[in-house]
Amino acid sequence: MSKSFDDLISKVSECSVKKVAVAVAQDSAVLEAVQAAKERNIAEAILVGDADKIKEVAASINMSLDGFEIIDEKEDYTAALKAVELVHTGKADMYMKGLIDTKSFLKSVLDKEVGLRTGKTLSHVCVFEIEGIDHLLFLSDVAFLTYPSLEEKVHIVENTVAVCHACGIPNPKVAPLAAVEVVNPKMPVTVEAAELTKMCEEGKITGCIIDGPLSLDLAIDAEAAKHKHAEDRKIVGDADILLFPDIHAGNLVYKCLVHTAKVKNGNILTGTKAPVILTSRSDDFETKVNSIALGAVVAESMKGQQ
Repeated sequence: MSKSFDDLISKVSECSVKKVAVAVAQDSAVLEAVQAAKERNIAEAILVGDADKIKEVAASINMSLDGFEIIDEKEDYTAALKAVELVHTGKADMYMKGLIDTKSFLKSVLDKEVGLRTGKTLSHVCVFEIEGIDHLLFLSDVAFLTYPSLEEKVHIVENTVAVCHACGIPNPKVAPLAAVEVVNPKMPVTVEAAELTKMCEEGKITGCIIDGPLSLDLAIDAEAAKHKHAEDRKIVGDADILLFPDIHAGNLVYKCLVHTAKVKNGNILTGTKAPVILTSRSDDFETKVNSIALGAVVAESMKGQQ
């Protein structure tokens, strides 16, 4: 079981070497990340974009491009299509955003001819290692789905549970979060959380334990559960997955953790044919490397299911 990113990176060493195709690779932060991923034996990279600019940026950060395959394509969206096609055809295992806007990048992911669509709901999974918590926390959705319906929440759970399984967590505990831990008909979020719990109990959602609605303190703090006399819950401060009611709640918690706590994190887009590494330009170097490692572990798991 992976309890930290060091564990996760060690798990990568058990996998065959993965390749990540980078769309519009002439970005210093991304090049630094793929260089580190190569040096740590996490993944190889295929760099697709303006070859002259890639070489120029690499030189500016003293990066050797020896061992990297470069595919020259000056036009950004065409470069994205060429990069995603490498994953679509199995020549690469993961797809990563470089110096291209998110809208165009996602358009390439969903391209009908060469993209990575599966018909499943796409959702974003962020994995956190937080000082003071003895296991990885999986947050979803904090960046992609705005106001997920009950059906979409089922898909978010399924996507996130699959990531947990890939990380060696066989039966993750899922906490559908709300402001309170009891069902209130005037608070639809609590009603949907209870419905998800029921669906899991009935075997309609498998591979996990769901207990909701739960307030955030009950989900992650055993002492809070004790003080609230909630020790009889399925989750008593030991949730693996935090399922957010909407993008506002998820994004606020994500940014609060990143900017105020001592954490490591990585994130991928799921529901696709292969892991998609969709990091922000504001994400630091380690987050990008961790995201590649997370993608490699998930890619290995997906290969075993094919």
